[in-house]
Amino acid sequence: MNIPEDILTPAERAELRLRKLYSDSGYRRYRMARFEPYDFYAAHRSFIGGRILTFADTDGRLMALKPDVTLSIIKNYRGGEERLSYTEKVYRDTGSSGEFREISETGVERIGKIDAAAELEVIGLARESLEIISSEHILDIAHVGYISGLLSATEAGAREKLTELLRAKNAPGIRALGLEGEAAKVWETLADMYGPVEENADLLRNMALNAEMKKAAEELILAGAGANVDFSIITDMNYYNGIVFKGFVPGAASAVISGGRYDKLVKALGRRGGAIGFAVYLDSIIGETV
Repeated sequence: MNIPEDILTPAERAELRLRKLYSDSGYRRYRMARFEPYDFYAAHRSFIGGRILTFADTDGRLMALKPDVTLSIIKNYRGGEERLSYTEKVYRDTGSSGEFREISETGVERIGKIDAAAELEVIGLARESLEIISSEHILDIAHVGYISGLLSATEAGAREKLTELLRAKNAPGIRALGLEGEAAKVWETLADMYGPVEENADLLRNMALNAEMKKAAEELILAGAGANVDFSIITDMNYYNGIVFKGFVPGAASAVISGGRYDKLVKALGRRGGAIGFAVYLDSIIGETV
């Protein structure tokens, strides 16, 4: 039965089109259990970024109500090459109001051997997803390895503060620290940097202070064609290790797409391989879809 799209909300129309996109691209549907043991999610609470809604099962076990899809996927990963898509509702607090919310998400995860082609495939799907959501959209991209390499070239006592100022895009704050040397100049430049990756490619290469930064710069330049470079989008470096990106559309108060390379999470969960994926926050889609 064909459903007339004019009776659907923008988010519902986008969801149907996104699910078809991912299915046509070879991504198998993953379905998450409604309840899962709390201990597993508690051990990785920092990845979730909020409180977890819990209850006691009939046998006394503490259970969690669907707090995160990516953790569930990696927990159940048994090796090999996987292309998975999902559409789920998760439950956690927003971190601002302190209230629990039901959050509707759809997205993809590619797990196994992640090379440049795999990254380009997933980032390409993120672009197509943005195009489905709105004809006007922006994709911002960065690379965790570039900052990781920069941190290793920075005096230890200033690293935490510099990272905080970078996320706030506070170049004056970085200058006010009065640090000297090449690394300090790079931090300040990155805090001011925003614009097409192609226009910043030479600067990213020239500012690389070590092999890790040079490698990250080339990966970012390759994967980020057509996107804007913005290092303020980097958040949890304990789980992410490569390309990270966020997508924005008019009318949405925050990113409608968020994703990246998270090999560190796979390793933290005792699995082998790499992983890259993204989530689309359906609740943020309020305008007309294409």
